[in-house]
Amino acid sequence: MSNQWKVICSVTDIPVLGSRVVQRAHKPNVAIFRNSEDKIFALLDRCPHKGGPLSQGIVFGERVACPLHNWSIQLDSGCAVAPDAGCTQKFSVKVENGQVYLDAAELNATAGEAAAA
Repeated sequence: MSNQWKVICSVTDIPVLGSRVVQRAHKPNVAIFRNSEDKIFALLDRCPHKGGPLSQGIVFGERVACPLHNWSIQLDSGCAVAPDAGCTQKFSVKVENGQVYLDAAELNATAGEAAAA
């Protein structure tokens, strides 16, 4: 199955060391992150710990600190850094000509469907 890429925003629409939230109807939002090297990552906007809004966390390196309990979440995998445990869903991201794309099928799937795909 080939990816159906959907343009979300331009790289410059995402604050450096920050995020932008992609609203989804009837599903948890997706947070798109940009680090200091302009690498782009996309995760479900929920910490695996207590569901905190990762989009409101502080980005450092290739991690984001959850604003609720300061858990560090790896942006490339969605997994918490030890000693914390658990993962949040990550989304495929593509950047071309300064535009950020997400996989439309992943965006439309519920968390359980996407994990099974």
